[in-house]
Amino acid sequence: MSNPPTPVTDPAPRTFAPMPRPVAWWERIPAPVVTLATLTLGLLTLCLLIPVPYAVRQPGPTVDTLGESGDTPLISIPDAETFPTAGELRLTTVSVAGGPGYPVGLTQVVQGWLDPRTTVVPRESVFPPDQTQEESAEQSQAQMTSSQENATAAALEALGYDVTATLEIAGVIDDGASAGVAQEGDVITGLTVDGEAHAIDSFTALSDLLEATPPGTDVTLVVDRDGTSTDLAITTGDDGEGGSVLGVLVDPTFDFPVEVDIEIANIGGPSAGTMFALGIMEKLTEGDQTGGQVIAGTGTIDMTGDVGAIGGIVQKMYGSVRDGAHYFLAPESNCADVVGNVPDGLQVVSVATLDDAWTAVQAIGAGTAEDLPTCS
Repeated sequence: MSNPPTPVTDPAPRTFAPMPRPVAWWERIPAPVVTLATLTLGLLTLCLLIPVPYAVRQPGPTVDTLGESGDTPLISIPDAETFPTAGELRLTTVSVAGGPGYPVGLTQVVQGWLDPRTTVVPRESVFPPDQTQEESAEQSQAQMTSSQENATAAALEALGYDVTATLEIAGVIDDGASAGVAQEGDVITGLTVDGEAHAIDSFTALSDLLEATPPGTDVTLVVDRDGTSTDLAITTGDDGEGGSVLGVLVDPTFDFPVEVDIEIANIGGPSAGTMFALGIMEKLTEGDQTGGQVIAGTGTIDMTGDVGAIGGIVQKMYGSVRDGAHYFLAPESNCADVVGNVPDGLQVVSVATLDDAWTAVQAIGAGTAEDLPTCS
């Protein structure tokens, strides 16, 4: 008889030592190094976010002065016959970050340094210290209004119109030729030079006469002071080019022979003056002077038609190419900024006066632009 099976109990459970968890590489970094890296990263992030004292210039929009602003012609001349054109005369702008209300961080500055279309400059070279956003906007708009008036006066005179003006003295320069003699609010009506009296009824008449008068000449400035004609004895100052200055700031009120309306929104500053003047001249001149070409440009303009320097010309050239221009009118006084920075496909023409710019437009339209002066 077989024995019954012997009961077998479960064996005691075996115990194993836990396997050590692999140590990640970052856990092997000493704690002081981790702390230092964290602080460095935080500091770098803070530096990228804190505003820095720079302004960053980038290409802004361009606008055809022969086109429309919204549903309204940018330039309209209701009192005179105007003529159509197939071409474009584009004013150029710069978008500037870093001004009042629009600070930039280090990231934008570094990106600007790496982009040939962008220029980074110290903030104070563009915006006066402590200027508010509202003050900046007001100044920009005032410059635009003055630019339009100067452009209209210069364009109409270039086309043979008589543009008269009331020339009120807005300020007397300290230690200038008229210091202690002329007063703010005087209205210039005449100038006697070498015994010959000249009536002054336009800024051009005054400018031309002073340009032909050697510095140090004793003259009699005739002004209307509070309704009374007053003679002021003045010895003229030196304009640096062989002519004279009176040492006063003149605020002209123009009497235009034809009405010129310029409508443009969200653009300020004085640098569109030359392109405004060319747009007026093109509209008032029979035939298409542009020859259907897209011509961009920039430059301030004064009442006598002199074209002045502007800022951000590199960005304006790149914006012109982006918007289809093959020709660019640049102030002669900006040529140092132009050389070495001209985008491919753009011919830059150097201009010093409105006459130069008008001659360039006509040459481009006629297909003879290859001989126009450039910056070198």
